[in-house]
Amino acid sequence: MSLAPLSVVIKGTGSYKPENIQTNDDLAKKVDTSDEWIFTRTGIRERRIAADNEHASDMGAKAAEKALADAGMEAADIDIVIVATITPDMPFPSTACLVQTKLGIPNAMCMDIEAACSGFLYIMEVAASLIKTGRYRNALIIGSEKLSSILDWEDRTTCVLFGDGAGAAILSGSDEPEVGVIDFKLGADGANGEVLYMPGGGSANPATPASIDNRLHFLKMRGREVFKLAVKVMQQAAEEILEQNGLKSDQLACVIPHQANLRIIELLSSRLDIPMDRFYLNLENYGNTSAASIPIAMDEAFRVGRIKSGDLVLLVAFGAGLTWGAALVKCP
Repeated sequence: MSLAPLSVVIKGTGSYKPENIQTNDDLAKKVDTSDEWIFTRTGIRERRIAADNEHASDMGAKAAEKALADAGMEAADIDIVIVATITPDMPFPSTACLVQTKLGIPNAMCMDIEAACSGFLYIMEVAASLIKTGRYRNALIIGSEKLSSILDWEDRTTCVLFGDGAGAAILSGSDEPEVGVIDFKLGADGANGEVLYMPGGGSANPATPASIDNRLHFLKMRGREVFKLAVKVMQQAAEEILEQNGLKSDQLACVIPHQANLRIIELLSSRLDIPMDRFYLNLENYGNTSAASIPIAMDEAFRVGRIKSGDLVLLVAFGAGLTWGAALVKCP
């Protein structure tokens, strides 16, 4: 067994967004809505929609290729592959195993984790913890979602919110202390599961003519309840992770929140007393991409120079479950 590293750092990032852009005006041709109605309530102008033959593993592999190139690594350097998704290609095998095959990664440990929009933070902690044992060197972590495949395109309250895409990162051990992934604060409350869920497709409601007729295989959401809970749990996670590390909000160089709704982020900004100009936002262009949201935004933030060496970054999310999480990252 090799010696455990002092820290775990992000060696590279990558993202993939499908080519097909669906604007609010495009949606207005399908459901009773408008660009003004959607934008004023959500901050979303457009989203990406994957092609019929483009699945979570395809998008995840493309994001992963960019992350490997960014890290200067080969597929053979990876010994852990973890995918966060609520829209896997199929119930099994895991999407991680499908990505492994597409990238030609030999003999890696592969698994999926389902924590909805908080999923990327969950897999980041799992991967970092495994690397810190000293048994693994490099982890490929991916958030990939084809949410268009589970949306009810007759429900204007949900279909306007979501999009498709994938983001990836390479985590590696480092001998440099006090850099990289500093800490996590994750949690869940299953009692609030039915504020955001998909009732059909599992063992409780397997696919039948009746389940299809009753539209059980589409995402369901109680929007007002989700909004209130989202602000509450993200504020709580952010405050707790800062407190347990002896930090103040003004020490953060950048906040990358889950990109679900601009109003949620604005209220979070106010409650944390962090100016909106320190939040990295791409919600307007992609909508809510669930587990892909934070890694896509993080990749963009790195590439446009919003995150630099020495910066302290807060990642914060909420998702179905109800799940939530926060992570602190210090760039080496």
